[in-house]
Amino acid sequence: MTTATTGAAPRTEAVGTAHTRVEGRDKVTGAARYAGEIPFAGLAHGWLVLSTVARGRIASVGTGPVLDMPGVITVLHHGNAPRLETDYVGMLGVPPDPTAAVFQNDRVPHAGWPVALVVAETPEQAREAAEALVVTYEPEPHDTALSGARPDAYPVDGHMPALTEKGDLEAGLAGSVHVVDEEYTTPEEHHGMMEPHAATALWDEGRLEVVDSNQGATWVADELARMFSLDHSAVRVRSDHVGGGFGSKGVRAHQVSAVMAATALRRPVRVVLTRRQMFTLTGHRSPTVQRVRLGADDGGRLRALDHRSVSRTSTVWEFVEPSAGVARVMYDADAHRTENRVVRRDVPSPTWMRAPGEAPGSFAIEAALDELAEKCGLDPVELRLRNEPERGPVSGLPFGGRNLAACFREGARRFGWAGRDPRPGVRRDGRWLLGTGTAAASFPAGAMPSTAAVTAEPDGTFTVRISAADIGTGARTALTLVAADALRVPVERVRVRIGDSDYGPAMIAGGSMGTRSWAWAVTAAAGELRERLVPGGTVPPEGVTVRSDTTAAVGALAQRERHSFGAQFAEVAVDVATGEVRVRRMLGVFAAGRIVNPLTARGQLVGGMAWGISMALHEEAVRDPASGGLYGADLAGYHVATHADVPAIEADWVDDPDPDDPVGIKGIGEIGIVGAAAAVANAVWHATGVRHRNLPIRPDRVLRAGGPGA
Repeated sequence: MTTATTGAAPRTEAVGTAHTRVEGRDKVTGAARYAGEIPFAGLAHGWLVLSTVARGRIASVGTGPVLDMPGVITVLHHGNAPRLETDYVGMLGVPPDPTAAVFQNDRVPHAGWPVALVVAETPEQAREAAEALVVTYEPEPHDTALSGARPDAYPVDGHMPALTEKGDLEAGLAGSVHVVDEEYTTPEEHHGMMEPHAATALWDEGRLEVVDSNQGATWVADELARMFSLDHSAVRVRSDHVGGGFGSKGVRAHQVSAVMAATALRRPVRVVLTRRQMFTLTGHRSPTVQRVRLGADDGGRLRALDHRSVSRTSTVWEFVEPSAGVARVMYDADAHRTENRVVRRDVPSPTWMRAPGEAPGSFAIEAALDELAEKCGLDPVELRLRNEPERGPVSGLPFGGRNLAACFREGARRFGWAGRDPRPGVRRDGRWLLGTGTAAASFPAGAMPSTAAVTAEPDGTFTVRISAADIGTGARTALTLVAADALRVPVERVRVRIGDSDYGPAMIAGGSMGTRSWAWAVTAAAGELRERLVPGGTVPPEGVTVRSDTTAAVGALAQRERHSFGAQFAEVAVDVATGEVRVRRMLGVFAAGRIVNPLTARGQLVGGMAWGISMALHEEAVRDPASGGLYGADLAGYHVATHADVPAIEADWVDDPDPDDPVGIKGIGEIGIVGAAAAVANAVWHATGVRHRNLPIRPDRVLRAGGPGA
């Protein structure tokens, strides 16, 4: 036994100081193993076979010849797969996407629907057999387009009400001095994380174990237990290292099919998705068509605001991209209406993608605000400051901190906004037209109940166990700093273990709520443990463990509008002879709660802003209307910003701790991308005098639009 001490001597707080990732060395040396790399004895490999028609039914699956191929063990399909339970609502409050509940019937609702799993001794044998499997179909007419007319669009309550309204909108618009009424569109977009989706399933002494890459081990364990009608204690999911998620890494076809195969064969089975399969099976951001109508008085104050968005969902799952929701937080007006609608099409199911709703929604509303500023003859920053609401525009609730004005003022100062000539198309640098633009950003700052355990070890160290997920954000490191401060010990004495459903329920890595939710649970457990340990006392060989559950504390939070905010600034150069757009510099200033680790936080914010450049200028998934599939479903055909497209990006923050959070955290995972595309688009207008209301701003669109000197 050793003496119990939690460090009574004065010490520097860890939270708020820059720390390199605690697992950084393992990742750069290859010691950190991802889901597709972990070895298992007797491992078999599954390869998914996807439909080649966009709608219809499966007529036959020619398994005979394939089963005779070298190494092939079995072929699972709708004729022999076990029945799954799908009539439930999971821990995230939504029913399962039927795409994940594979092989349950002969229907094909979209191109790339999973129709079979070939299992073989090696991945090469599985792939060869999967490509040789003959599946015949009875095709039916299909439709994948999100058209401008949209007569079959209907409102859907996602994680927010479909419709909010107050006041007389038409009267408000009619009585306004300045009116903007425009349509803005964003295309289908994909997550494209570096690490493919991968899962290995095995049975160990009557217990199902899944080694996976996901954004929430308890989330995936809960879904698998429900689908396979298992006791929750009989399922364990581990997800140690994750190479990116962005909303995509939830419960998918690869985990479910791996469990099916492992159950049938009673041996470990691994299923890894190819890059092309990821474009079909792991969700995407729906395209949107958004109409924004703004009415303002002569001083630029909003009198009417109407933001309506239509997105596309699949025929098997109702998912809404809530793009109109951002207006419910950002701007108020006497007449205020927002609505999110969907249309069903023969396409794969959309899903959450970084800043769902806010990313495409901020492009529309912030571009419209820029157009209103032009009509009013006001500086775009000044227009936004004049329309700062005192309370939630829709909820009427007080804000739990709203430092957007501070972000704009600091950002404008650092960016050199004061000397900006408001006239478009007047600045040049040789053949390049130059322009600057700005936009506001917001994202909800929530918290969800979580559990954590903290153990005082006999050797004087402390072990934190929590079912968190580090999807590249530096969560391990952040929680290490939080735990060290709560225990009042040096960081070196804390070890954090994450990514295991056996650690108990905890919030997923999503909605910018992960670190806040987990840190709350860790702080609670560490604080109680510190009180239990007697200074100078001893720790028994088994250690001393305290477990926390924040359900009651989170539930007791006062009702407020809780959000992170930010101001985005961009400078672009446009060559109207070639259509090339280059972002020369970007600055984002954010009010996002207390920053736990400035090093990784800045990386998150800069990464989000770079993704905003990608959204503005490059990303666009295009569907072939004849086949229903994507053109170029890979990272060669789906264009993303590369190093040559990303300039020196600065990200910083103003002091903004949340007084209702034990650590002061709000959340930074998604705020960086919000408003970034709008700032770039607004800068392109300032450079050329031409508005681009359809993303991405491709060279051909710039050429067609022209501009000064074109």
